[in-house]
Amino acid sequence: MEDNIQDMYKKAIKAFREIEYWSQEKVDEMVQAVAWELLKEDVRHKLGHMAVDESNIGNAEDKVNKIKNKTLGTLWDMRNAKTCGLIEENKALGIRKYAKPIGVIANVVPCTNPESTICCLALSTLKTRNAQIVSPHPRTQKTSYETVQHVRKGLEKVGAPVDLMQCIKKTSHARTAELMANCDFAVATGGAALIEVVYQAGKPAQTVGAGNVVSIVDDTVDLAAAAHKIRLSKVANNSASCSSENAVALYEGIYDDMVAALKSEGGYLCSTDEREKLRKYMWPDGTHLNRDIVARPATFIAENAGLTVPEDTRFLMVIGEKVGPEDRFSGEKISLVLTVWKWTDFDEMLDRLEKILKFSGEGHSVSVHSENDERRVKLAQRANVGRVVCNMPHAHANSGGWTTGLPTTDTLGCGSWAGNIFSGNINWENFLNYTLLSIPKEEYIPSVEELCGEYLNKWGRD
Repeated sequence: MEDNIQDMYKKAIKAFREIEYWSQEKVDEMVQAVAWELLKEDVRHKLGHMAVDESNIGNAEDKVNKIKNKTLGTLWDMRNAKTCGLIEENKALGIRKYAKPIGVIANVVPCTNPESTICCLALSTLKTRNAQIVSPHPRTQKTSYETVQHVRKGLEKVGAPVDLMQCIKKTSHARTAELMANCDFAVATGGAALIEVVYQAGKPAQTVGAGNVVSIVDDTVDLAAAAHKIRLSKVANNSASCSSENAVALYEGIYDDMVAALKSEGGYLCSTDEREKLRKYMWPDGTHLNRDIVARPATFIAENAGLTVPEDTRFLMVIGEKVGPEDRFSGEKISLVLTVWKWTDFDEMLDRLEKILKFSGEGHSVSVHSENDERRVKLAQRANVGRVVCNMPHAHANSGGWTTGLPTTDTLGCGSWAGNIFSGNINWENFLNYTLLSIPKEEYIPSVEELCGEYLNKWGRD
């Protein structure tokens, strides 16, 4: 039986109406019930392995651990959040703030994280008393459908309406477009092509952008420690995450030592001839990435590209030559391939970074390994990205983690730079409407001198 999108929406809105005015205590119990269902070891193991078996993307054990960390992290970020009724009051201004849900949210899920994206967004939309209908990626529809079934089990245990979470069973581009057009709001985790489709649906939406993380390393850090952190991030889930480093930019004074440190972490630096073989395999038509290499082991990529590398190779490295379409290695690769740049002057590197991000990844994130806070601040001020991660494994911190204050998510807004409406980590705060109740306050009308006095004293009144 084919999915009937309008019927799914009707069931979702009915479930939504049932919890629309639930108390905070009841909502929090519902969220914890769903979280516990997803945290069960057998559930995580099943979903993580199912995702890899279905897609050939990523590493199963990394996915199992990711479900746990994303679920716990999302819960932690929401632990004291008020999302029901009166959430804030300013008596001096006579303002009371009331939180209200949106309704039914369409969630378009990627094949790279078909289970953990649902975990994060299910908890966020339930915390805010919204219903959700998932549109899986065609490559991983069984995994996403199964993940939603476990969310529904958690809802059922506490007497919440199970139709708060539904999933299209047989996905297609047409059904995804129909879903977004019928729902009240959409959130879509995917590339630039998806953004266009989402906004064509004519509904308010949260979207994301491409990642092309460059990790800048200078001479103020422990190189072995920096190399280890970069490796941890690069190989996580076989680099399926848009938050894994796509390139490193090494200061010339530590270049040789840092390349050696990366080699000691399992990196293999390709020769000029090997680089060309790899390029032809990764972009067969010169433009489009070979999807068979996405989040596959480095040895798999090397073998199929015709390279001979050590069996313990964890990731491949190539020298960066140019920026832009003439050198695809300067863009996002979603694979265990790392581009290596050399820099002498930090300001020049920031100019180059701007060009790299203009080509691929603007709005997303950058990384820096440095103890020089002036450089870190300058990078944050200059780079058109939503996040700058310092001295941490980027993929373990960028979307939330236990050593960073960034909110936990699997969905990273990239701001107007990437055609998004939000440049932060998308979580529960993005799924609420607010009503402000205003009562009269004591009148106060400021004088022109109070507001413009400094200007008038300096420039006069002419």
